[in-house]
Amino acid sequence: FSSRGEVSRPSLRRKESWPGVSHSVFVMTNSGAVRALQNVLQRARRSPRTARRGSAVAAAVCMPALALMRPWALVRGSQLLGSWGMPPWSHNMRGGLKVIARSGSAVATAENPLMDCSDLPKFTSIEPVHVEPAVESILESLKVNFKKFEEELPSKPATYEEIVEPLEKMKFPLGYSWGVISHLNGVKNSEALREAYQAAEPEVVKTSLHLEQSQAVYKSLSALDIDSLPEPRKRVVAAAIRDMRLSGVDLEGKAKEEFNDIALKLSELGTKFQNNLLDATKAYELILKDKADVDGLPPSALALASQSYNQAKLDDTPGTPEEGPWRLSLDFPSYFPSMQHLKSSQIREKLYRAWVTRASEAELDNGPLIVEILTLKKRSSELLGFQNYADMSISSKMADSVAAVDALTEQLFKVARPAAERELEELKAFAKGKGYEGDLKIWDTTYWSERLKEETYSYDEEALRPYFALPAVLEGMFGIASKLFGIEITREDEAAERWHPDVMFFKVADSESKERIASFYLDPYARPGEKRGGAWMADCMGRSKALNTKPVAYLTCNGSPPVGGKPSLMTFSEAETLFHEFGHGLQHMLTHVEEGDAAGINNVEWDAVELPSQFMENWLYHKPTVDSFAKHYETGEALPADVFEKIKGARVFMAGTMMTRQLQIGALDMELHARFDASKSQEGPFDVQKRIASHYAVIEPLEEDRFLCSFQHIFAGGYSAGYYSYKWAEVLSADAFAAFEEAGLEDEKALAETGRRFRKTVLGAGGSRHPSDVYRDFRGKDATVDALLRHNGLL
Repeated sequence: FSSRGEVSRPSLRRKESWPGVSHSVFVMTNSGAVRALQNVLQRARRSPRTARRGSAVAAAVCMPALALMRPWALVRGSQLLGSWGMPPWSHNMRGGLKVIARSGSAVATAENPLMDCSDLPKFTSIEPVHVEPAVESILESLKVNFKKFEEELPSKPATYEEIVEPLEKMKFPLGYSWGVISHLNGVKNSEALREAYQAAEPEVVKTSLHLEQSQAVYKSLSALDIDSLPEPRKRVVAAAIRDMRLSGVDLEGKAKEEFNDIALKLSELGTKFQNNLLDATKAYELILKDKADVDGLPPSALALASQSYNQAKLDDTPGTPEEGPWRLSLDFPSYFPSMQHLKSSQIREKLYRAWVTRASEAELDNGPLIVEILTLKKRSSELLGFQNYADMSISSKMADSVAAVDALTEQLFKVARPAAERELEELKAFAKGKGYEGDLKIWDTTYWSERLKEETYSYDEEALRPYFALPAVLEGMFGIASKLFGIEITREDEAAERWHPDVMFFKVADSESKERIASFYLDPYARPGEKRGGAWMADCMGRSKALNTKPVAYLTCNGSPPVGGKPSLMTFSEAETLFHEFGHGLQHMLTHVEEGDAAGINNVEWDAVELPSQFMENWLYHKPTVDSFAKHYETGEALPADVFEKIKGARVFMAGTMMTRQLQIGALDMELHARFDASKSQEGPFDVQKRIASHYAVIEPLEEDRFLCSFQHIFAGGYSAGYYSYKWAEVLSADAFAAFEEAGLEDEKALAETGRRFRKTVLGAGGSRHPSDVYRDFRGKDATVDALLRHNGLL
């Protein structure tokens, strides 16, 4: 998603990224010497002394955050909405921090911060050279202890406490350490870390598969008297059995060998897909030196483009926002404002063509990977007895069939498509009236949409930035959470080590008891060069009685950074993204479930997990909430009431177009995974992309459009045959917010009562109950599409 920029002076960048004993060497050496030094250090770390292990292994059902999938990491963007998830064989694995017993001697732990699972991650001490020895040590201990556990299972009572809880404890260090490694790979990416991650990943996959394919554990779980268990434990056991089946526990001989080979290959391909996209995005830049070329860009975008140039061209004479030069990239905070505001259609065309062809050329071409990934996913599902990958994916979701997904898509499409057609005709007429000649080009639609919105609603989103300074937005977001859910959030950066100075750390307490119930990191700004694009929530640690742990979350955004001594001045859409990720974090942090495998977002069916995140976005259209924080960062002037009403009105602007686009992406995903067979079809994936677009899109895409090459949500993430989940959950979130509307949005007492019920059910129940039951517990009925269509002005 995001541009990484030119990696100038790599030694200095590495110094900033990975503080440690080798700083002075890093400063004095070039990139080749750095890599050589790192290789020496890695070999040294593999010395026999790292093989001395403690006798006990810390425990836990953990979720290694493989690049292939991470179901507990939730991602948001515009067209790039999605989440990172994991294959079925790892669904029962979670990360965490505290442990009951730790592997490794005290000396080994002190030397390698990734081996210390006793507290929050030691981010300032972790270096890429720590990755492989830590993973090797943890995997070795896990294998030894798991083998012993298997051997003792026949003599153990068939109880939850003797089977599930020991597994949760045993697997903990892997989930903790691999989760930290994966997190850093996304927010502090470097060549050294990438190499270490890719070197360690295959063994993590193999070990995870070995655990999930254990016949001894499978038989013991199947022998449990599930009906006698409380509902949360019943759900944990049922999901564990299901996921072991989806992980190939029933396979034998060559079929099992093939299945495992496919899992390894898919993990490798997913990582490569993501790296290709990252590198292709990073490689693109458009340097502009003529003032006429940046005509239309607002001051905030000019400042960012100037800052980007100065950071990327350290050896050149620094430029200024007023005089240039300016550097545009495919990093979203650079790309999107350029498409909205640049007056030059020619430059917009250059940027757009680069955007839709990312990772589609030369050695970074993801096209061949797409075919291979689709073929392998279909084959793996066939080995498990499914007709296609979509059927396998749906088997663990809220929707009961592909047909049910298709039905919802068609129901919404029938309403959205006519609206999108009307919106396009209105846009064409508007552009023509302003002097636009010929057919409206696809790269001009964003620019003219912004002009139409400005004229229709008489406000400029760029002019709103001073009213949405990040500190104020956080204050308002925490304020509404306090009123609704009875929590208090305080910033305590000194309480945790952070991977970058911009990162913030917060603690969450219950308003009544004052008990600390959770904490979270917030990494708010884009950092081209080291941080993956998009926005996401991931868990650092989950709630678990067996592990005695409380939730810790990572909230990661790519918002506009501070420029020129000013605070981060957010666009309204960036504020929506922050509220969205905070919603995910609330579900992770406010859970009351004590079984780790059903707490927070664990074991929540994937097509229901976006409910809290999309629900939270609604509060940016709630006047008392916005009034509580939307004040000019310099003058203190409140956001004018008429401007707020225009913001509310603009919510439905181009709603048909936006919904049609989301339906198109979801339909493409489902078509590729349910009905496309790369080995038999005369079509290729890009032919399918064009066919689906011809049905859904109101404006024809470019011939060279290679959107699939950047669609990492389904090719390097957890949304394969699951992208529809955004609309599925949006139906739930809109209907849920309707409950607050019915209670009275101006009635604070009624809002608090409804909010506490939402906390107890949707936010608190996690995966301890089926989401349909949880939703009925909150709403007293099933959700309908009416509220969604009404909120979008389509009803």
